[in-house]
Amino acid sequence: MEGRKKIGEEIPQTLAIWALATVFLAAIAPVSSIDDKCGACNAVAGELEIGLSKEKPRNHLDMRHRLDSRGQREGKIIDYRVSELRVVELLDGLCEKMQDYTLMKLDLGKKGWVKVGDWDDLKTDKQEARAYSKNLSSFCGRLLEETEDELAEWIKRGSVHPGGVSKALCQDLSKHCSSSSGSTMDDGEL
Repeated sequence: MEGRKKIGEEIPQTLAIWALATVFLAAIAPVSSIDDKCGACNAVAGELEIGLSKEKPRNHLDMRHRLDSRGQREGKIIDYRVSELRVVELLDGLCEKMQDYTLMKLDLGKKGWVKVGDWDDLKTDKQEARAYSKNLSSFCGRLLEETEDELAEWIKRGSVHPGGVSKALCQDLSKHCSSSSGSTMDDGEL
């Protein structure tokens, strides 16, 4: 009987600890979600544009690995620009790169996403800045999950070019921005 009493006493204590931990975590987490989805989407689009602009021309993918009965290679040659490999290389690791961004006050008092060059030189609360960057990375994951199939098709068709990614991703696919929305993103580094 005494063992049961201890278990019964531990449950309220455990619940109290969980409640305190939840309140504490809520107090230290500066951002629970992205308020300006358009601005966050533009930051993701900006990083994808960087990937597109750094893309080097590649040869076609030779998928002729088998030999037929006459000794001739069979299979097909795929243009790299329309290949699934290109899509994977552009989107793979994109959301991890978003951890280099944080939400900062810009010139006109508005907040915007900026790429941080050196976290040690950051003049704001580093813990809060890191929380913003993790939040943007999570947003990026959700954004790609929602739009990945359509975005992959746009990339393979050649419909997405440097300079047009923001419109394609944020207006046309995800609908996070309207065509008249004016959220800003600073392309410069801190």
